[in-house]
Amino acid sequence: MMIKSTDISYSNNYIQFTRSELLEKVQSKMSQKRFEHVLGVEKVAVELAQRYNDSIEAASIAALTHDYAKERDPQEMHDLIISANLDLDLLQYGSEIWHGPVGAILVKKELRIQDEEILNAIRHHTVGSSKMSMLEQIIYVADYIEPGRDFPGVDKARKLAISNLTLAVAFETEHILQHLISKKRKIYPKAIETYNAWVAKN
Repeated sequence: MMIKSTDISYSNNYIQFTRSELLEKVQSKMSQKRFEHVLGVEKVAVELAQRYNDSIEAASIAALTHDYAKERDPQEMHDLIISANLDLDLLQYGSEIWHGPVGAILVKKELRIQDEEILNAIRHHTVGSSKMSMLEQIIYVADYIEPGRDFPGVDKARKLAISNLTLAVAFETEHILQHLISKKRKIYPKAIETYNAWVAKN
C-alpha cells in the first residue's frame, strides 16, 4: 500500500518539526507557485522512495526543502557563496545554479537539519553530481518530473523513473544539457561531470 505524503509523521530523526510546521516554514520563504511545485516534488519523491526502498521521511523532508533558497535575494546568495567558501566558479552563473548549494547551507542553519544525505540532495538537485545516493537521485528526478512539469519528453522521464531510477537520472541529465546547448547557455562544469558519470559511454 502506497503511503501519501500527507500521511507521513516525522520521527525527529532528521528534523525537530512536524511536517505541518515544516510546511509553514517553507511556504513563508516562497511564492504560492513555487510552494505548489515543492508539494509536487514531495509527492513524487515519496512515491519513488517507497518504490526503491529508501527513507520516506527523508524523501519528504528533502523534497520540501530542496527549493528553500530558490527565491532568496540574489545578493544574499552571492554573499553567502563567498562567506561560506563555496566554489567561486558559481559566481559566473546564476541563482538557478546557486540555490542548490546555498539552500543546503540555509536549511542547515535555519531549519537545523544536520543529515548530510538530505543536505546533499538539496545541494545537488540542480546539476546533479558524479556520485549520488538513492535519496539524491530521487530528489534530482522528482524535481524534473513532478506533476506540474510539462515539456517534451517528460512522460518518458516519468516512465523511466518508475522502472529504472538510474536511467531516469541519465535521461534527465542528457536532456538538460541538450536544452542548454540548444540555447547556447553556459554550462556549469559540475553538470558536465554529472553527464560524464551518468550518460557518457566508455
